[in-house]
Amino acid sequence: MITKVTGKNQVTIPVTVAEQLDIHRGSRLDWRVLADGHSVEVRVLPTRGEAARKLWGAGSVKGRPDAEAVARLIEQRVRDDDERVKALGNS
Repeated sequence: MITKVTGKNQVTIPVTVAEQLDIHRGSRLDWRVLADGHSVEVRVLPTRGEAARKLWGAGSVKGRPDAEAVARLIEQRVRDDDERVKALGNS
């Protein structure tokens, strides 16, 4: 498909491409010139809402943190803090 660049450097995206990539009014596109210097790559960026939905729950394991793992981390932090206090007292 061939399109033209307007006087304002605007390009019309062909309907078939827009539908296939779900490009609509307000979509954000990331343009990058490729190494050959004559080609571009265009990526459709997700909306903030889409990005948030993809991340929702990504940090949870089975929806809840492992209580034993949390307890071990707390114990390690306490030991680390005790070592720092001792090291500062010896300075």
